[in-house]
Amino acid sequence: MKLNRVQVAGWVIACVAVVGCQSTGTQGTREHQAHEAEARNMRLVGYNDLQGRTAFETVIVEQNGRWIAYVGHFGGQAVNSLTGQNEANGTSIVDVTDPRRPQYLHHIPTQSAAPMVGGEGSGAQMVKVCAGKDLPKGERGKFYLLRAAGSQAHEMWDVTIPEKPTRIATVVDKLKSTHEQWWECDTGIAYVVSGVPDWQVRRMTQIFDLSDPANPLFIRNFGLVGQQPGAAKPPNPRFRDGHGAFSTGPQGNRLYFGYGNLGDGTLQIVDRQKLLTGPREPTAENLLYPQVALLPIGRWQAVHAVYPLLGMEVAEFARNTRGRVRDFILVMPEAIENECREERQMLFVVDVTNESEPFGVANFQVPEQSGNFCSRGARFGPHSTQTNLTPIYHKRIVFVAWFNAGVRAVDVRDPFNLKEVGFYIPSTTGKTVPSCVKLDGKELCKTAIVTNAVEVDDRGYVYMVDRNNTGMHIVELTGAARELANFSK
Repeated sequence: MKLNRVQVAGWVIACVAVVGCQSTGTQGTREHQAHEAEARNMRLVGYNDLQGRTAFETVIVEQNGRWIAYVGHFGGQAVNSLTGQNEANGTSIVDVTDPRRPQYLHHIPTQSAAPMVGGEGSGAQMVKVCAGKDLPKGERGKFYLLRAAGSQAHEMWDVTIPEKPTRIATVVDKLKSTHEQWWECDTGIAYVVSGVPDWQVRRMTQIFDLSDPANPLFIRNFGLVGQQPGAAKPPNPRFRDGHGAFSTGPQGNRLYFGYGNLGDGTLQIVDRQKLLTGPREPTAENLLYPQVALLPIGRWQAVHAVYPLLGMEVAEFARNTRGRVRDFILVMPEAIENECREERQMLFVVDVTNESEPFGVANFQVPEQSGNFCSRGARFGPHSTQTNLTPIYHKRIVFVAWFNAGVRAVDVRDPFNLKEVGFYIPSTTGKTVPSCVKLDGKELCKTAIVTNAVEVDDRGYVYMVDRNNTGMHIVELTGAARELANFSK
């Protein structure tokens, strides 16, 4: 693809007729390097620009005969095209009933102390939704949204009418940080990452009973030994920072916690029942009580997200008398530095069949040379997987958000030998903001896709949202990759 460039007073502007031009800087070299979409065994179905807001994650819910996507945003601001007003980034609500024509319904701005500031200090990155009919004390016919509100709070909204959401409760406030949330719709128990002022790290986990969304009940605080109030201060306030949990609910009775920021990654396996009913005072002994295992991943790897593959029948082991069915956890670190200015980040496979002694057995990487990803700009590496365990894909295909390499579809039927079966990297647009690095004192910027999160719905559509303001793309599998899925479910 040929780019026409114009040098103007130290700016480099690269233009493509379809995408347009965007001048984005005043210092050093900044380029709008337009990229066309790239794909294998995946194709674009629909798109929404999300008003040009930077996106963190999304959930998709079937709601009174409609399919609704809720998207959490990083901090910043944009004009709400529905009202014409400039609003602090919060939560986008999009009707995806027809995935080919997504309809933007509403934006819920945040009201943080510094609402227009970008990054994780504002915005409403995290979002979870439960139907009232599923919650033990929810009102049938209603739908509830749990979201982070900047770095200060977690709050509850009634989104029964997606076009007219109303705030109904503050779950907790006066925090110093927020991050990932997990909400069990069948029990109402929520595990939210918070920064409680007297804890020794920036982020740990708070547990609430949200079975009645209008009346949150606090259960306990939780973290690793050494993070509790009164413990010796760690090397830095983000040492083994809490990133979030994946719950298997009361049936599986396990929680898988990820920890780490720029390193010191750790996977923790926790007995859910002991966590909820055991002693709650955050002493070292009580924090250890529900712990089943703790696996340090490595100082150059954070554990940003985890995905369980439990009860996997390994075909290669079919004739073995023992160990034919095994349990695994996919561990995702988080690439942080633009243009590979860090150790290579990759997906790890951990065998937890003997869960008190977990060990790594495999990894998955996207070959850098397949797309010159280290030089195209932005981050290159994994961030998260889908969390919906729909039978269409579960134990067959896992979708991984790989930042500037888009979404990768991975065949997980043999966890010892993961194989990529498809990918989709969207095209950049005039809304895509550049990612920068400093070289010899100069700031060099390139425009690239940064797929931050991926989710699937129970129809099989795949949703990817972009950290660099490009929007939300809805894609589907094609060819050999689609044949691996089970659309009969």
